Amino acid sequence: MKSDHRALARAQLGATLGRTDLDVLGDKYEGKVRDNYVTGDGRRVLVATDRLSAFDRVLTTIPFKGQVVNQMAQYWFDETAALAPNHVLSIPDPVVTVARECTPLKVELIMRAYLTGVTSTSIWRAYEQGARAFCGHALPEGMVKNQPLVKPLLTPSTKADRGDHDLSASREEILAMGAVTADQFDAAAAIAERLFAFGQKRAAERGLILVDTKYEMGLAADGALLVIDEIHTPDSSRYWYADDYEKRLGAGQEPRSLDKEFVRRWLAEERGYRGDGEPPPIPDEVRVEAAARYMEIFELVTGRRFEPDTSRDPAARVARSLGVQA
Repeated sequence: MKSDHRALARAQLGATLGRTDLDVLGDKYEGKVRDNYVTGDGRRVLVATDRLSAFDRVLTTIPFKGQVVNQMAQYWFDETAALAPNHVLSIPDPVVTVARECTPLKVELIMRAYLTGVTSTSIWRAYEQGARAFCGHALPEGMVKNQPLVKPLLTPSTKADRGDHDLSASREEILAMGAVTADQFDAAAAIAERLFAFGQKRAAERGLILVDTKYEMGLAADGALLVIDEIHTPDSSRYWYADDYEKRLGAGQEPRSLDKEFVRRWLAEERGYRGDGEPPPIPDEVRVEAAARYMEIFELVTGRRFEPDTSRDPAARVARSLGVQA
């Protein structure tokens, strides 16, 4: 199956969705991955482009990435609707979500179950450099990379503007910044813990480990706290294969992963890049391999075959789906 995914990705390298120009929909905000249009009538149109970000930098485009993350987020939003309300109103296109307009909380809720990561904000980088407390949580001595934590930890992060770095912080530090109120933080934290427990259980049923993930939440016009953006996608989450995790951990090897950690590792280990300065160009073979992993994780997690939209002009297709001129 992976060879089929690679062939699909290779054929689509020249037809990825890098950006959209749909200002007729409303005011545009361009995130690292999604183009957001605020319509002025209580809705927000989110277009999941094929842009890939890592180390808080937009690096390249990955074939079918937008479709994978949008449809995988849709799957998880549907599956977790009874656990937490979310912002989704409709999915008019493979890469488009029409959502309730919300004011995002100025904090990211990151749940971690393993001592891992390569970014400057990762729990492993902090531990490796001698820290024995992370976001207010005490960490024992003698741990090794990729080892399970005693229990899943909520490790909040600031929400940086595009191009800046997020900063990990404790609950007390986040509150001291005035980013959110204590009630907002605690309500969001409870939702994050419920969602992560559900995600871990579902991943285990699929032969996977949900290692860590990021949640974003916002306040709707009526004051309701909603889960926004995405949930348990390869962009926001780290997934490992469960079948050989213990063996690889014992041998000091990296777990087999199915997410954009592949690109992060390539940058860090092959090019020595960890987010400072201009990122190196991403070769097509790395883009193809990343695309294959995105498609595979979609199928493993959802139990559905990935049906790629191979439009040669995806921007025009998105415009048609939304009933506007490209």
